[in-house]
Parts: sequence; structure tokens; C-alpha cells
Amino acid sequence: MLYDFLLSAAGLVILVLAGDALVRGAVNLALRLGIPALVVGLTIVAFGTSAPELLVSVQAVLKDAPGIALGNVVGSNIANILLVLGIPALISGLHAGESDTRRSYLTMLAATLVFIVLSFVGPITWWHAVILLIGLAAMLTDSYFAARRHKSAATSESEELEGADAEMPTWKIAMFLALGLVGLPLGADLLVDGSVNIARTFGVSETVIGLTLVAIGTSLPELATTVIAAIKRETDVALGNVIGSNVFNLLGIIGIAGLVGPLQVPEVLLSRDLWVMLVASLLIAPMVFYGIKLGRGAGLALLGAYSVYLFAIIS
Repeated sequence: MLYDFLLSAAGLVILVLAGDALVRGAVNLALRLGIPALVVGLTIVAFGTSAPELLVSVQAVLKDAPGIALGNVVGSNIANILLVLGIPALISGLHAGESDTRRSYLTMLAATLVFIVLSFVGPITWWHAVILLIGLAAMLTDSYFAARRHKSAATSESEELEGADAEMPTWKIAMFLALGLVGLPLGADLLVDGSVNIARTFGVSETVIGLTLVAIGTSLPELATTVIAAIKRETDVALGNVIGSNVFNLLGIIGIAGLVGPLQVPEVLLSRDLWVMLVASLLIAPMVFYGIKLGRGAGLALLGAYSVYLFAIIS
């Protein structure tokens, strides 16, 4: 038992470190090759920071554990709103930002509704996956042209692009890429193996492990980013991080995992967790549309709701 928990913990640590290494290496390689920082930010950084969740879901499909793959995505999206926004709101409050996130938020809601509909006509197979990936491509294209229309946003992104270092030598770029490419599948393999063994030992479903242990673990990078952004009063970064992560989880991760193999949607997701994900997504609508601050009271309420949700899963 202890061995399985250590295995899962080691997998999480490796995933986080390898994901960071891959982002740093890929960003600097792309910039070295002359690819615009704007394109790098919309593609490599977005995909790289979600690489841990992607590898976990793909590995789960290969090991015939679809409950972990789907539970990881649905649980991560719930945790991203109730936990990842709840903690910084409780610490310092989340003030409404100046940037208009309504378009991105509506994209997230649309992706959530499409995913729910496809889940009910599941299992999720290649044609479901193609629909999700087409949606992701449309979203990225729209984001690219929207950013091009706002040159100031593009300039800011270029200056603050995560992991960018104009002085990074070639050998260091290669080292980061190698660490990321080797570490991600290794960490995902360890985490999935440990999670499946824990589920079997406790007699709970793999879906429950995916919704809790795996989902919270793979949401830790988003949590760290959001807490730091909230402390710096960069609410746009915090909210954008959560919205972008949720969209890519639904469209990109499930889309790619669905191409690897079919995903049988567990009944418990259809009856409970998909609706919790939708309600959680709607909770931040007042902040997005009306600029209402998420104060400490709201943060406490979000964390309380997440605690109730976890209790419902475990019980």
C-alpha cells in the first residue's frame, strides 16, 4: 500500500518537473527557429503546461483504465474552479481584471456542453475525438487572430513568455527537451500504475481515483500559477489560466485520448460529475460578466463546495 502511494507521488513529481522542462525547452527552441512568440504562447506553452494531464489520460487508455482518463479531466476541471480559484480568493481575494475574458469563458462553456452531449452518446471513440479536436483547432485559430488584433497583448506576451531565455545555449535547450520527453511518459506510467493499485486495494473504482488523487495532483501546477498571480493582483492571468486549462482538458486531452482508444463513460460521471463540472463553470459567470470580486467569503464558499463534493465521492 505504502509502495503504491510512493509510486503515485513519484509519478506526480516527475510529471510536474518534466512538464516544466518540456515547456522551457520547446519555447526556446521555437524562438531560436524564428517562430513568433505569439504563436509559441498559443500553442507550445498551452500544450506543454497540460502535458501531464495528457500523458496520464493516454497512459490510462493504453492500460485499459478509462475511468482514470475521464475522471482526471472532469475532476481537474472541477478542481480548477472550486480549488484553484478558491484558495487564492481565500488568501487575497480575486479582483475583476481589465481584460475581457467573456469570449474565452463562453468558449469554455461551449466546450463543456459539447463534451457532456458526446459523453451521453458514448463511449467516446474516434469520431467523438475528431469533433473535440476540430473544436480545439477552431478555438486556437480564433485566439490567434484575436491576439493579432490586439498588438499590445501580443507585445506583452512576447516579453513575459514563460520559460523564454534569449541567452539559453543549444545544449541546455536539448537537455530540457530530453528531460521532458523522457520524464512525462515515465511519470504518467508511475502515476497510473500506482493509482490503479490503490483503487484495487481500497475496493473503489478507478473513476473515483481519477476524480480525486489524479485530478488534484495534475492540477497542482495550475494552483501554484494561480496563487502567485492572485498575490500579484494579476487576476487576468489567474482566470485565464483556469479557463484555458479547462478548455484544453476537454477538447485536447479527451480528443487525443479518444484517438488512442475508446473511452467508456462511467455511469457515475453521467449522473453526477458532469453536472457538477457544469455548475462549477457557471459559478464564475458573475466575475466574468459583471466584474464581481471573489472575496474571502466567496473563496471559503468555493472550498466548502469542493469539500462537500469530495465527501460525496468518497462516501
